Amino acid sequence: MIKKICLTFLLFFTLQNNVAQIAKTEAKDSISKWNKVNKVGLDISQISFVNWNAGGNNSISGLLRGHFIRAYVNGNLHWKNELITRYGINKQEGQEVRKTDDQLQINSTLGYRKDTISNWYYAGKFNFNTQFANGYAYPNTDLAISRAFAPGYVFLGIGAEYSRKDLNLNLYLSPLTNKTTLVFDQRLANQGAFGVDKAIYDSNGNLVKEGKNTRTEVGILITNQWKKEIWTNITLEHRISLYTDYINKFGNIDLDWQLQLAMVVNQYVKANIGTHIIYDDDIKFKEEIAGVQVIKGPRVQLKQILGIGIEYNF
Repeated sequence: MIKKICLTFLLFFTLQNNVAQIAKTEAKDSISKWNKVNKVGLDISQISFVNWNAGGNNSISGLLRGHFIRAYVNGNLHWKNELITRYGINKQEGQEVRKTDDQLQINSTLGYRKDTISNWYYAGKFNFNTQFANGYAYPNTDLAISRAFAPGYVFLGIGAEYSRKDLNLNLYLSPLTNKTTLVFDQRLANQGAFGVDKAIYDSNGNLVKEGKNTRTEVGILITNQWKKEIWTNITLEHRISLYTDYINKFGNIDLDWQLQLAMVVNQYVKANIGTHIIYDDDIKFKEEIAGVQVIKGPRVQLKQILGIGIEYNF
């Protein structure tokens, strides 16, 4: 009897030990090499007037935004993928709904370093940027001045990346980057919008050759990102991209610079103040004159953002 009890306990502890080892192995194997970030937010602002002596128009604005990151880290190899989406509208009394913000951006960077000490990586970068909906030179809503994939920008290149997680600092240097401009709207392509070759017409105004839908450049790309908590619950984030083409006007730099200040009220409520500056010599400014769209030269584009709303992380 005692022998049977001893054998039973021995079998029990053996099984328990085996189960523990299996559980430990499974737990180790289940540790994912993927890190993820999911953020969605909604900013709303509204103003209304009743018998207001100074006057004013009732209005309401909304901005829906999303930020998603998938980062893979395995030894000295890292692969970061990022999706940024923004779409905002405004409705004023006596006016139709107008778009205030529109962005669809995909970033992907693959890097490899020789050892765990170095902060420098051999890297390749892919970037795609376009919008969701038509853009107009208000109040003219008959002719769109931009559409989804018109323009669209694709960057693909190789270079070196300096990354410091402790400083939230990232610097990418590429001496060889292909930039492709997409204009998948034939009317805009025929105008030569966003730098593509425009259509050719004969002396009578008849179309001889349609404008191209793509333009390819090869040049230098430099990007930099930095993020820091400058005060309790106040974070400053900076992103900049500089590009110049080797063949077409080398030294003429395309600039895309974003600066954002995020202030945390509580777990869900946050306020954002930001600026976005763009300069691209291939983007011509369009102005409405006597009901006709007139194409002007390139100009510095500036957008300022101030919003407070809810943000959910999952």
